[in-house]
Amino acid sequence: MVLQPLSSVYTDQFENLDKHTQWGIDFLERYSKFVKERLEIEQTYAKQLRNLVKKYCPKRSKDDEPRFSSCVSFYSILNELNDYAGQREVVAEEMGHKVYGELMRYSQDLKSERKQHLQEGRKAQQYLDQCWKQMDNSKKKFERECKEAEKSQISYDRLDNDINATKSEVEKAKSQLYLRTHSADESKNEYAAQLQNFNGEQWKHFNVAIPQIFKNLQDMDERRTVKLGETYRSFADVERRVVPIISKCLEGMVTAAKAVDQRKDSAIVVESFKSGFEPPGDYPFEDYSQNLSRTGSDNTISTPKNEGGVKPDPKHSISKTAKNKLWLFGKKPKAPSLEDFSHLPPEQRRKRLQARIDELSKELQKEVDQRDALNKMKDVYEKNPQMGDPQSLQPKISETMCNMEKLRSEIHKNESWLSEVEGKVSTRGDRRPSADVNHHASHGRESPEGSYTDVPNQEHRSPPHQPDPRQAHQPDEFDDEFDDDDPLPVIGHCKALYSFSGQNEGTLLMKENEVLYIIEEDKGDGWTRARKQSGEEGYVPTSYVEIAMEKNSKDS
Repeated sequence: MVLQPLSSVYTDQFENLDKHTQWGIDFLERYSKFVKERLEIEQTYAKQLRNLVKKYCPKRSKDDEPRFSSCVSFYSILNELNDYAGQREVVAEEMGHKVYGELMRYSQDLKSERKQHLQEGRKAQQYLDQCWKQMDNSKKKFERECKEAEKSQISYDRLDNDINATKSEVEKAKSQLYLRTHSADESKNEYAAQLQNFNGEQWKHFNVAIPQIFKNLQDMDERRTVKLGETYRSFADVERRVVPIISKCLEGMVTAAKAVDQRKDSAIVVESFKSGFEPPGDYPFEDYSQNLSRTGSDNTISTPKNEGGVKPDPKHSISKTAKNKLWLFGKKPKAPSLEDFSHLPPEQRRKRLQARIDELSKELQKEVDQRDALNKMKDVYEKNPQMGDPQSLQPKISETMCNMEKLRSEIHKNESWLSEVEGKVSTRGDRRPSADVNHHASHGRESPEGSYTDVPNQEHRSPPHQPDPRQAHQPDEFDDEFDDDDPLPVIGHCKALYSFSGQNEGTLLMKENEVLYIIEEDKGDGWTRARKQSGEEGYVPTSYVEIAMEKNSKDS
């Protein structure tokens, strides 16, 4: 019977622990894969939400900004949804960093630790098996030596009892017995030593080494279980941390929904499409039977004839043209888009002009600020030449002044049109007041370029002094001011700091260092009215001249 090592009793358990720890690592990696797929879903969801918001909230110009409460609320909901998508991205990022990344690092550490413990267990088993083999070999040797000794003993006894055996044969058998016996004793001692050593190593193996290895594997598996529990909690905490912000997003959506006001939207529609026109009056009866001869016995009640033989007013004749003007019930005639918005109804035209004036005023203010900054920089360069050349700023200053001149001209032109519209709206279709009124209504101008358009027939007034044929549709707003017979008195003089081309109608050409007479002060629009020594009058930019007012004028 061959003796089997006791270590084989624990071999199955060691293999079971090997399989269990491998299953634990596989489960950890399976959960890591689950977290990865979950955060990818969150990333895809957030990306799709942002694309959805971008699709339904395109870039808009200033004029296309939503005004209706339903539109404003919808765009508010889109903004809240965009914030909600941001929170989903936060969830994905936190899951990737605090859960998935942590699990992958821990999985690598766990594999290394498990491999080390299993190697230690295999080494312990291999060492015990080696000790057992040495003990088993010594035992087998002892067994062989004992059998050989027994054979020598039988041979010696047979020869010793045989009377025919010679003395030399007996002595040889005796010597052989002694050698075999001595070899068996040595094998016995060696076997005893190996057996004692094996029993000691086996005790250490099953009472110290293997329990310690099993305990290390148990601790490792327990730590894996604890780590899974922590990542489960972290997984939930990531969601929990964004819940308050998501709740605010949802509350914002509810608030936006409550802000929808149907009456406000209706008022915006009314205000947007209000034309300012009065409803058309009654059309008179047109009697075409006036020229028919009637007998005295005709008792038919005839329609009264027009007194004085006045023909019916052709303006009140019902025609296709008149019907087309009834925009409320008929088709609105198409008109080309004009710079002065004269193709629009008065109220809408007024709003568009006012919006343009506000926009131009903002641009003008930017140019003014830029001019002031450049002038300050120029003064600094003049005081400290090492910082820069003052003349290098002159082209930019001149460009800024030119831009200011253009903007002021555009502002004044639009203000002239606005005054015209406001006069039309206030008088409900009456013609505008006289030129004197136009003069006072244009105090808010920003430049000398503009136009006064007659409302009923849209005819443009021509300037009184040699108009350019190419500018027949660009009337001059200074016509009324230059129609006065008596020249304005001189109230001061000025010196030109820069040259001015005076290309626009109503402006005055001047050269640098030229001295002019002032006949009208700047009224806040950036323009001063001046007169040359030759008697030519016009407007010059106030910022282009150095003004010296007469003392009497200042006192007045």
